[in-house]
Amino acid sequence: MPQDELTERGPVLRSALSRCIDIPAERFAREHWGRAPRLATAHDDFADLFSPAAVDELVGRRGLRTPFIRLAHEGSVLSPERFTASGGFGAEVSDQVSSEKVLAEFAAGATIVLQGLHRVWPPLVDFARRLVEELGHPAQVNAYVTPPSSQGFSPHYDTHDVFVLQVSGEKHWVIHAPVHPDPLKDQVWTEHRAAVADAGRGEPVIDRVLRPGDALYLPRGWIHSATALGDTSIHLTVGMAAYTRADVVDTLLSLVGETEALRASLPLGIDVSDPDQLRPIVTETVEALVAALTGAADPATLSARRLGARFGRDTRPEPVAPLATLGAITALSEHTRVRWRDFYGGILTTADDRVRLTARGTVLSLPAEAEPALRLLRAGGPVAVGDLPGLDLASALVVVRRLLREGVVVTSE
Repeated sequence: MPQDELTERGPVLRSALSRCIDIPAERFAREHWGRAPRLATAHDDFADLFSPAAVDELVGRRGLRTPFIRLAHEGSVLSPERFTASGGFGAEVSDQVSSEKVLAEFAAGATIVLQGLHRVWPPLVDFARRLVEELGHPAQVNAYVTPPSSQGFSPHYDTHDVFVLQVSGEKHWVIHAPVHPDPLKDQVWTEHRAAVADAGRGEPVIDRVLRPGDALYLPRGWIHSATALGDTSIHLTVGMAAYTRADVVDTLLSLVGETEALRASLPLGIDVSDPDQLRPIVTETVEALVAALTGAADPATLSARRLGARFGRDTRPEPVAPLATLGAITALSEHTRVRWRDFYGGILTTADDRVRLTARGTVLSLPAEAEPALRLLRAGGPVAVGDLPGLDLASALVVVRRLLREGVVVTSE
């Protein structure tokens, strides 16, 4: 299946989500997201994203350090000392990956786990960023490289959703229904070790061999294990840290500090281990919390502000090129074309003769005259500096220099 479509204007990238599923996004959202697994066979070719050569490049030439790499054998994570060493002269760090040690452990049956590839491998940097934009939740990408006939991890569940993309080789996956549905981040599978083990011995929901081009979606909490077959198996695990209603509750609880009734001390001499003494206090506290929430001016705005700031910390927009950007600032002219930085986001508001851009935990304030220019840039395509509305050329140059320096816009060919 082709990865891109060609048009008269050039290649158009396929949706990142469409590479992970074989049904329309609307149906996936309705029937599978957070609910049920989805297996897509012979769906895509992921060689443009990752490959055996990429594994050798990362292990042998990129100087990875923990935690960007770990090794596991028969369900146990190996001590870093078994696969790392000093970087040698000029790179005196003790935990750089040792390709010789990795070879020895891999030959003995250990699985190589390359973590955080959405930060270090360019095709996956771009892929993960597009997936985040489409789904609205943070993503990470790991690669699991398993030698023939080996199992990296015993049956377990993850506290985040995953898309499994089989890159090369074959891997036998066994999937069982959750014993603890929709686990939160701190509700790890080891808290239910016995129940997970029992479930792993029962009738599986999915029992299939994944081959190159297959894709599998697993909601958090679904129990799984996988074993490589005749050849080395490489698959990507795209982890989606879905925001939950519990996260919304956490944002609303910030109102506690602003509510006098909820800041009050408990009675002197109370036995906090006695449910009878706590019961009336709990009732009063719940009533005060409900009153605080219903009396708040706009709880949705509060939640959006706090979750938006968290999203900015959890994700990264398009990278900037520091040297090229500084050069562009120096050479800026009316003919320079700039565009909003991909996946930077941001909300524009106007008050007190200022236009404010709120994005990724920061606020940028500019004269209100810059609002039309900012809104045009925020809407999408590249614009020449001299064509920005509402500003004369001198003002436009000042505004764009500021936006370039702050990493809000980038130059466009």
